[in-house]
Amino acid sequence: MTSKPQPAVTLDDMRQLLQQLPGPDLESGTAAVLRQDRLTKPRGALGRLEELAAWLATWQGRHPPELRRPRVAVFAGNHGIAAHGVSAYPAAVTAQMVANFAAGGAAVNQLCQVADADLRVFELDLERPTADFTVGPAMAEEDCARAMAYGMMAVESGIQLLCLGEMGIGNTTVAAALCCALFGGSAGHWVGPGTGVDQDGIRRKVAVVEAGLAANAKAPGDALETLRRLGGYEFSAIIGAILAARMAKVPVVLDGYVCTAAAAVLFKMDPRALDHCLVAHCSAEPAHQRLLTVLRKEPLFDFGMRLGEASGAALAIPILKAAAACHSGMATFDQAGVSEKSE
Repeated sequence: MTSKPQPAVTLDDMRQLLQQLPGPDLESGTAAVLRQDRLTKPRGALGRLEELAAWLATWQGRHPPELRRPRVAVFAGNHGIAAHGVSAYPAAVTAQMVANFAAGGAAVNQLCQVADADLRVFELDLERPTADFTVGPAMAEEDCARAMAYGMMAVESGIQLLCLGEMGIGNTTVAAALCCALFGGSAGHWVGPGTGVDQDGIRRKVAVVEAGLAANAKAPGDALETLRRLGGYEFSAIIGAILAARMAKVPVVLDGYVCTAAAAVLFKMDPRALDHCLVAHCSAEPAHQRLLTVLRKEPLFDFGMRLGEASGAALAIPILKAAAACHSGMATFDQAGVSEKSE
C-alpha cells in the first residue's frame, strides 16, 4: 500500500498549537510547597531552591519532581546577514563548531559531562542560510514552520528537563532585530558586541538591524510573521522545542540572549507561554538584561558568560538537581524527630 503524502506543517498549525498549551499542574505544585514547609529547616531557608523544586513539580506534573534524565539541545543555523560583517568570525564557523560538538571539544560538552546530561545537536540546513533580511523576509513560511517542527524532535519520551541553546554566526544581530521589532526601542538599544566585534562592528550591526526593520516594515500579522521575516532556522527550532516541551510536561531552561530572544516570540503572542521556562543566566550581552525585564524572568545566575551553545543552561542543571534532591531527600520534622519552631 502506498501511503498518502503528509501535508506540510504551516505557521497556522503552530498558532493553533499555541492555543492548546496545557496549564500548570497546581496539585503537584501545591504538594511541593506543603512538603517544603515540613522539611527540617526554617521555612524558606533554602531560598530559591525551594521555588525551583515547586516549579519542577508544577511543570513535570508530578510530586516529588525527578531530574535523572536532563537533555541539552543545541540548534545550529546560518544567516544571510552574516555577509554584512556583523560577526568577528566567518559563517563557516557554525559548521566547524558543530563538528567540535560532535568531537566533544566544546564547553557545552564538558558541562554536560559534569551535569550527567544528554547532549543533542541539531543542524538546520547549514549549507542553505536564511535570506538576507535587509532586502526581504529571512525565511519562507514553509521553511520557518518546518524548522519549528524539527525543533519539536528534541522532546522525546522520558526526558525530565530540556535545556536549550544555539549556534549560528550572526545570530546576536538576528536576536537584536527580533527584539526591536517585537518590543520597540532603537536598534542600538538591542545590539551588543556578540562574538566580540569592535565599535565599527557594532555600528555595522545597528545598520543591518535598521535595514532589516525598514525592509520588513509593512509586515502584517503576529509575532510568528515577525520571526519569519527577521529570525532564523535555529530560532524557529527553539520555539518548536519550547512548545513541544509544554505539551509533554517537560520544564525548559533557556540559555542566553539569542535563546531568550527566540522564546520572546511566544511571550509576545501569549505571556503565559513561557511559564514552564526559566532563564539560566544573564548574559554579558547588554540587551539580555533588558529582555529579561520585558519577559519578567529572573535568571539563576550572572557569571558574565556570553558563549551561547547552551553553556549557561547546562550549568544550571546541577542547581536544579540540588533543588530536587533537597526536596525529595530531606527528612520532615516528624520523620527526624526534630522540634519545630516555637510559636
